[in-house]
Amino acid sequence: MHTPEVLLDDSDAVYDYYLRHRQNRWKALASYAVLARRFRPRISYAEGAKAQVAALVRGKRPIIYAINHLSTSDPYTVAAAAWRSPLRAKIGRVRVLAKDELFADPEQRRKVDMMGGIPVFRGKDHGIRAVNAAGQRMMDVCAQRLADGDHLAVFPEGTCNLVDHKTVQPVGSGIGHIAFRAAKLGAPPALVAIGLSYGPRPADAIEPGADEVVSSSFYFRTPVLELPARPGDIARLVKDELQAAVDGAVANY
Repeated sequence: MHTPEVLLDDSDAVYDYYLRHRQNRWKALASYAVLARRFRPRISYAEGAKAQVAALVRGKRPIIYAINHLSTSDPYTVAAAAWRSPLRAKIGRVRVLAKDELFADPEQRRKVDMMGGIPVFRGKDHGIRAVNAAGQRMMDVCAQRLADGDHLAVFPEGTCNLVDHKTVQPVGSGIGHIAFRAAKLGAPPALVAIGLSYGPRPADAIEPGADEVVSSSFYFRTPVLELPARPGDIARLVKDELQAAVDGAVANY
């Protein structure tokens, strides 16, 4: 299959490609294992959550993982946490939403593709009107991937939190539309909120230091098995679940 350049003007071809793209699972497993050795996240769970997440991962139901976004190091620490958690069994079958600029450099794109990346053309980068059609197609692709048996990892805040790392930023309706469309395809996803903390930094610290990155804290909430019917209500639920997960990650750092 031809690999298109990730450009907004060619978004139809881009999403045709990522509707079917598969990374090499063995390379993904090896890369995640390396990241787990480099970054040593602490993993904690709400009561009963570890067993419930493990049971969901073993089953056939798709899962959306919602994670708060603190820094440019997050994709690497999240990958390390996936290796050290029940999510390891799904490495190679998890799609990850990533901003389109990460696909510009060929070497960087190779890494993002290996991790299951699906590009997102953000309104803050290109203009809300300009990305509308591409955004609709992206949500359709994500819903179809969930219906095909993949899982989906999302930073639903849409950008790094540079305001207060303990407080989840507003969550857009995109994650709700993806879940809604997957349900319409006969694959209603479960939701697992995962909180991330790099420790007791000053509230306005922009990036965690090297020592903080290698000792991050992750907290898994109990899976939500029944989501609301409306996309906006789903987004509000995601925000509430994610805030509770962040509180857990901070408390267990």
